[in-house]
Amino acid sequence: MTDVPELVTLHVWRTNRAALPRALARMAVDPRRLRALPGVRFGKLLGTGTGTGFGPGDADLTRWAALTVWDSPAASAGFDDSPVGRAWARIAHAAVRVDLRPLSSRGEWSGRRPFGAPPGGRATGPVLALTRARLRPRRAATFWRAVPPVAAALHAAPGLLARFGVGEAPLGWQGTVSVWRDPTDLVAFAYRHPEHRAAIMRTPTEGWYAEELFARFEVRDVVGDRAVLGWVADGDPGAVEGTRA
Repeated sequence: MTDVPELVTLHVWRTNRAALPRALARMAVDPRRLRALPGVRFGKLLGTGTGTGFGPGDADLTRWAALTVWDSPAASAGFDDSPVGRAWARIAHAAVRVDLRPLSSRGEWSGRRPFGAPPGGRATGPVLALTRARLRPRRAATFWRAVPPVAAALHAAPGLLARFGVGEAPLGWQGTVSVWRDPTDLVAFAYRHPEHRAAIMRTPTEGWYAEELFARFEVRDVVGDRAVLGWVADGDPGAVEGTRA
């Protein structure tokens, strides 16, 4: 896929511990159903984590997500009434949807380029960064040892509005979602923060990844309970922003 989709959505649901068996059942059944929905080009159902590490101990068993690439905005309108949308609504006590426009993307996910080849557009408001990697089993231990300094630096980064880990499996299929107040905050962390720069420089020599992807999106809308994302007001970790419906 080389053409750039007009809309990518990130749905995130918050459940409670009692709903864990039903959530796990949904994770087993719904990936195929998500990809089969009319108008879906690419879809992944994801578990989430706190973003402080990438092992099983980082897993958040009360938050789940779906990343979906659509043929058109009109096609996405039917998600809430689809079998997948209704099933997750039944077990979630809070939910949020983030509407995204791809700005840049490099790498592959499951052998595909789901966001096409965006020309590198600009955004004037919040942006979302998505990283995703499939670890080489023999290199996983060194990768996990390298994570804590970068995660700590990310937590304190100016302009960070939300961040959490995502993955298709508890181990070896890792990713992060981070939302930034504006593109300059993201660039400042990605290319100027010493811990993150050091990790970037180690990547080619360490050979951590069998497959990797990095994408950046303009945040067009956030609908629902932003607290599900861990959203903070104005990039200040001490102040959590209220719900926006």
